[in-house]
Amino acid sequence: MAKTESTLKNMVLTLLVITCVAGASLGFMFELTKGPIAAAKAAKQQAAIKEVVPGFDNNPGEEMYLLTSKEGLELKLFPAKKGGNLIGVAIESQTNKGFSGNIKIMIGLKPDGSIINYQVLEHKETPGLGTKMADWFKTNKGNQSIIGKHPKSNNLTVSKDGGEVDAITAATISSRAFLDAVRVAYETYTENQSNQDVASNTSVEEGGKK
Repeated sequence: MAKTESTLKNMVLTLLVITCVAGASLGFMFELTKGPIAAAKAAKQQAAIKEVVPGFDNNPGEEMYLLTSKEGLELKLFPAKKGGNLIGVAIESQTNKGFSGNIKIMIGLKPDGSIINYQVLEHKETPGLGTKMADWFKTNKGNQSIIGKHPKSNNLTVSKDGGEVDAITAATISSRAFLDAVRVAYETYTENQSNQDVASNTSVEEGGKK
């Protein structure tokens, strides 16, 4: 077989064929995996909702709607119902004030606005410091826990800022950011639903860098 002449035209054609084959392969793999990826994502979301608002018998994902915070952040709200009655809401909230950027949480509120539970969904905080927020704010030790508290009647900011919550040791910025995500969720929801699902309740250092 004669050796293909190494010309610009042949090289371009070869690269074109390789690009087409690679693109087709990537497209095939995307189509093959997008279903399982979407299913896994939905299962993870459902598990987070169950953790923060247990006991519902509806499908909150089917009734999800979007709210926009005054900061311009898009929040997902999942109504949790039992026997057709609202027992709470799960809100996927976020803040960009973390030590290493965006923090996303799922927080559950009772119909009166008090906090049921939370789960940290995404973050890039410092291992061993900011990462402790996954459990810190639900641990019944000192003034760490926010469970059962109401964002209006309780000052859910860190004690260093005059609030009621003990910050994670050496991770004040992460703590402030987490509590900011809680605030964003509560305020955005009540501003949009104050006369509907949630009652108004009138009682109201990451290492050296932090």
